[in-house]
Amino acid sequence: MHSTHLLLEEPIRMATILEPSKASFFPAMTKIVGTLGPRSKSVEVISSCLKTGMSVARFDFSWGDADSHQETLENLKTAIKSTKKLCAVMLDTVGAEMQVVNKRETSITLKAEDKVILTPDQGQEATSDVLPINFPGLAKAVKKGDTIFVGQYLFTGSETTSVWLEVDEVKGDDVVCVIKNSATLAGSLFTLHASQIRIDLPTLSEKDKEVISTWGVKNKIDFLSLSYTRHASDVREAREFLSKHGDLSQTQIFAKIENVEGLTHFDEILQEADGIILSRGNLGIDLPPEKADFTFKPCKDDMKFMVFLFQKSAVYKCNMAGKPAVVTRVVDSMTDNLRPTRAEATDVANAVLDGCDAILLGAETLRGLYPVETISTVGKICSEAEKVFNQDQYFKRTVKFVGEPMSHLESIASSAVRAALKVKASVIICFTSSGRAARLIAKYRPTMPVLSVVIPRLKTNQLKWSFSGAFEARQSLIVRGLFPLLADPRHPAGSTNATNESVLKVALDHGKASGVIKSHDRVVVCQKVGDASVVKIIELED
Repeated sequence: MHSTHLLLEEPIRMATILEPSKASFFPAMTKIVGTLGPRSKSVEVISSCLKTGMSVARFDFSWGDADSHQETLENLKTAIKSTKKLCAVMLDTVGAEMQVVNKRETSITLKAEDKVILTPDQGQEATSDVLPINFPGLAKAVKKGDTIFVGQYLFTGSETTSVWLEVDEVKGDDVVCVIKNSATLAGSLFTLHASQIRIDLPTLSEKDKEVISTWGVKNKIDFLSLSYTRHASDVREAREFLSKHGDLSQTQIFAKIENVEGLTHFDEILQEADGIILSRGNLGIDLPPEKADFTFKPCKDDMKFMVFLFQKSAVYKCNMAGKPAVVTRVVDSMTDNLRPTRAEATDVANAVLDGCDAILLGAETLRGLYPVETISTVGKICSEAEKVFNQDQYFKRTVKFVGEPMSHLESIASSAVRAALKVKASVIICFTSSGRAARLIAKYRPTMPVLSVVIPRLKTNQLKWSFSGAFEARQSLIVRGLFPLLADPRHPAGSTNATNESVLKVALDHGKASGVIKSHDRVVVCQKVGDASVVKIIELED
């Protein structure tokens, strides 16, 4: 466990806390993933979400069908054109999720100390006595005394629509439970979670495969959020499946860590995945919140975890690996309220100080009353936290972790950041075709934005010609501090130096227009000249 996770710049002048925040073209270096749904599907709302800082749109297939998601996506495309704001698309799978089957969608009242039966017989109606579920193997997985949680999908904690059950006995395929608290189940979708119990369901279900091979292929998704990732093999299997579907071979896989099994195999999962999503809602249900003494190699008979310690250690490991870390469930109360609680605002700031790349909003934007205000508020909190992020300590720690000898690209990336910090550059401009160089620069968390100028490459599948670059640009939208800019396809990678200067001028003009670059500012440029990688410092004239 690393003791220096809270990277806070010292000292903080108390007077600066009261200074008004300055407006910026980039709301924050930390990115925001917004889940689009019933409250955020119109062109007007999506446009406002983009303007206030959403850079990745998440489509959650636990909620809604392909047609409704397609309608929302078409509105997103319209909003992107009107706002001229780039936005990536993330498909979130259902995975090994257990659900209560309530076909009539009627309210169900459950009283404390009464008993209720969980049955795999989906032909039965959901009542106060019987709750049909979509998993036939629950009776074989649980035992007397085990804890089961049933709650509204994306339960925020403010609703009274959740219940804790304790297994009393198993009768054949049915599980008889004692109700621990009174509640009324109301809503269209309820999920069921058995704490610290392995559920024998596939990580990539048949429904997930169908959605990916149809909706995903049609829309060339940028990210796949792999729900309930429990083993590195889950990621490998998902990648193999994507590789069989044309352009989806470029789709990045973000492993969603949601239970003890995923925590136990975190290191192996991180090696295989392109990024990590810490699903703190389900983790909070699966783990006793008071448990301490965290380790990545837990004792088999005495599993001890604490969610906040896992967050710090997991984010640190993602940072050192140069892979994006996404944190969920930070401002649940904004689903129904215009302002977050003090604890939630602190939670957002701490996630930024821990080093996370992005904040993922679920219920807050999917069905919340204030999706736009939530994105704006979270962005402002992130921006304030970034001002006190101890970049110097982080940079030294990252360099030490990488060690020597550094790879050629790692050396160039760290040198670009070091130079930018020394000359107090306003921005770093990186020419890249794969996006790797820009992501490595962002790994060192410079205090200034990194403009990633994505240079297209001409490619062919022997049937047609096409340019790469669009995927690479959108996929940087989840990386902290990285802001992509698509270069003109007429200036492909490997062009002459004169062409590179022309593209640089476009990037500088973009920076000036957005207010990031001003006269007499210094700019650090990272680019290839022939076979050599060059870091240069330029000072702008009037």
